[in-house]
Amino acid sequence: ILNVEKARFDKILSNKEIRTIITALGCGIGDELDLDKLRYHKIIIMTDADVDGAHIRTLLLTFFYRYLRDIITAGYLYIAQPPLYRIRVGRETFYVYSEEEKEELLQRYPGKKVEIQRFKGLGEMNPQQLWETTMDPRRRKLYRVTIEDAIMADELFTLLMGDAVEPRREFIQKHAREVAELDV
Repeated sequence: ILNVEKARFDKILSNKEIRTIITALGCGIGDELDLDKLRYHKIIIMTDADVDGAHIRTLLLTFFYRYLRDIITAGYLYIAQPPLYRIRVGRETFYVYSEEEKEELLQRYPGKKVEIQRFKGLGEMNPQQLWETTMDPRRRKLYRVTIEDAIMADELFTLLMGDAVEPRREFIQKHAREVAELDV
């Protein structure tokens, strides 16, 4: 998806992915936005659980914040949280969503044979796993995006993708240790 932070409006509108989103929603964009024409009242962003997925999610949140903000304030935008790991202990299968959750689970089963599968992306899941973990309304983890979430994503995106080098360097130095496993 296009980085709308630095793009001109005409370039944004000519981007294939963004045009597809605008057409699917049916409500217009920017000053032309009309929530009465919105086709869906639950719009779910579903990206990979890894660093690349977080980047795409941030790009989408920035787009919604800048050009479809009323959808956020109306409470119609959600983020689906896919699992990062599938862990099997004996006949039990657990889906975990963070490094911390994985460590807590492993500590509950000391000495047991454990099989760990890390999902690098949604494409690694078979259809049944994707349904069970991310799409089934009874079991999925959905987070409603608030305007505060969108503002924070927008600020973070501006920091990481903007022109100012020093704040970006400071952010990376401060948070580099928090990355347990980086996909490159």
